[in-house]
Amino acid sequence: MSVNIPCLDLNDYVNGTPEQRKQFSEAIGKAFNDTGFVTIKNHGLSDELINSLYVQVKQLFSLPDEQKKSYEKIELAGQRGYTSKGREQAKGAKTPDLKEFWQIGQYVEGEQLSKEAYPDNLEVGELPDFNRITKEVYKKLEAAGRDLLKAIAVYLGLEEFYFEKRVFNGNSILRCIHYFPIEDPDAISPDAVRAGAHEDINLITLLIGASADGLEVLTREGEWFPIKAGQQDIVVNVGDMLQRLTNGKLVSTTHRVVNPPRELMKTSRFSVPFFLHPKSEVDLTCLSSCIDEHHPKQFTDMTAGEYLDERLREIGLKK
Repeated sequence: MSVNIPCLDLNDYVNGTPEQRKQFSEAIGKAFNDTGFVTIKNHGLSDELINSLYVQVKQLFSLPDEQKKSYEKIELAGQRGYTSKGREQAKGAKTPDLKEFWQIGQYVEGEQLSKEAYPDNLEVGELPDFNRITKEVYKKLEAAGRDLLKAIAVYLGLEEFYFEKRVFNGNSILRCIHYFPIEDPDAISPDAVRAGAHEDINLITLLIGASADGLEVLTREGEWFPIKAGQQDIVVNVGDMLQRLTNGKLVSTTHRVVNPPRELMKTSRFSVPFFLHPKSEVDLTCLSSCIDEHHPKQFTDMTAGEYLDERLREIGLKK
């Protein structure tokens, strides 16, 4: 089985000729039709920054459980700070994912937004460098994501800056994930995996290559295809919000993180995805240009905030 996940150069769109920009836009659109995934180089994050990020993430999850749990605010539904083991599970799954994570939200600039929708980020008192480096990574991934959305808008026949006002100060999340060692493989449920099969909630996800293999995508033929780990390129995939907006023209791809081979069960896996969200009030009603007699409207009308609330309840983070 061969799956074509193209590697695109973001510089071709940001600084390219009109022809390079057009080719980039067509290529990302085609990939998001075919597999829902691309890899991106020249994304604005240096190797040094990525390496520093992973050093800090490993230090964070090395803190004692009681220290980490002091940063867990259940009332925030996992949207800021620490979320402990066993709290999140894929929609429809019987068992929680084998992971713990930390979430960082928007650094709101230039306008007053409600604290209910945008609670303050929690700073790790023990690791000042973690706070500084994750903020820098958040800003750089957000900038890359906004450029990618310009290319996607052009592909969809929209005005290039269609998404800009919708994602500026959007409800985006940087998630630092620790898939912890499985000390006794025989003691876990047969259904328990690092991350059950799911689709992302947001517009697009930008994933910094993980520290180990395990990510798999479900092909259109219904087969699981492994995405090899590589820390320097960024993997980008379509989320459910973009799928809804485009009436399924761009497809939110099902993916999972499988458990490692038995001999590697006692090792950790670290991963840092950036979930690019619009503002909560943004309308996700299907674009009229994506509806015709061959593609009838698939999705009900709702805002991004309503959809996020629905999904957080489905995955167990919100009651």
